[in-house]
Amino acid sequence: MRFEDFFQSYSHLIHHIPCETVDKNKKYVVMSDLHLGDGGSKDDLRHNKHLIESILQYYLQNDYTLVLNGDIEDLNKFSYSEICRAWNKLFDIFYEFHQKKHLIKIVGNHDLALFNEDDYPFPLHHGFTFNLADKKIVILHGHQSSNFFLKYGFLSEFLVKYLIKSLSIKNSGVSGDSKRRYVTEKYFYRAARRMGILTIIGHTHRPLFESLSKYDSIRWKLEHLLDEYPRLEKEEQEKQKESIIYYRRELERIIKKKRHKHLSRNLYSTNHLLVPCLFNSGCATGKHGITALEIDADTISLVHWGEEHVIKSFTRSEALTAIEIPGRIFCHTLKKDSLTGLFLRMELVI
Repeated sequence: MRFEDFFQSYSHLIHHIPCETVDKNKKYVVMSDLHLGDGGSKDDLRHNKHLIESILQYYLQNDYTLVLNGDIEDLNKFSYSEICRAWNKLFDIFYEFHQKKHLIKIVGNHDLALFNEDDYPFPLHHGFTFNLADKKIVILHGHQSSNFFLKYGFLSEFLVKYLIKSLSIKNSGVSGDSKRRYVTEKYFYRAARRMGILTIIGHTHRPLFESLSKYDSIRWKLEHLLDEYPRLEKEEQEKQKESIIYYRRELERIIKKKRHKHLSRNLYSTNHLLVPCLFNSGCATGKHGITALEIDADTISLVHWGEEHVIKSFTRSEALTAIEIPGRIFCHTLKKDSLTGLFLRMELVI
């Protein structure tokens, strides 16, 4: 797909999705890619069942509006009835959000077929817009950047559901392909930048904050520490040295995965200044926990939820703040910024 074709489709979509004004007295949490299945071995969320139920109970009790940004039910691999039976407790929590008028449900490529379910209990949207004064925050799943999906959406669903599933072939969607993740992010980044819109997506399963990947965040942090090091006192240098070694090892670990070629900021645009317009809530199927984006008044944050025994040491060390809820479950705030400040920065560099 040419970018201009995508941009035309993107522009049309954001002018036809529902919108509401951000209430600064309300709190929002954006989550995507739960991939609910039948509760069996092929259910991608099975290992995080207790975690996701505990997290959503926390958000429900603390009066958050829950924005489910696509691929919540995995209808490409399971039937709706199978999913409902396996996840009845989670659907009860969804319903409690809905009863409080605190649920926004956006479809992705894996749950688009929910539009065919006559008895589905929640309103469905292709995207959603939050108005903040004269600025916009657009939330879309992210599958709209796929040329194959736009042309052969039904065929894609047929192949996954009836051929790939029966042959036990792993579904190699965009989340498992670093090149396709990069293309998805690049298209949404360029479109958001052109229109001056802060955009939140899912789909790639990769958390992004202010258009920065984990690779770029660590690299910039490491460069800052190295630049600071010569100007520090000897005792401070020793502490800084430990941090430098720690971040260097984490960067090397990412590079060994051979994904860094598709993560760097200079691939999104030829412009040297990165515009902080693209965010991604990540996914709920991670081995080490679940990521989400929170919006509270004028603040947007990237958070990581995990059970104590699986949280990585890097997550703990990077966290700005941490809270604990019952069950030895921890929420670490990894990134935080002011929405007003973000839009001001966007105006300066677009």
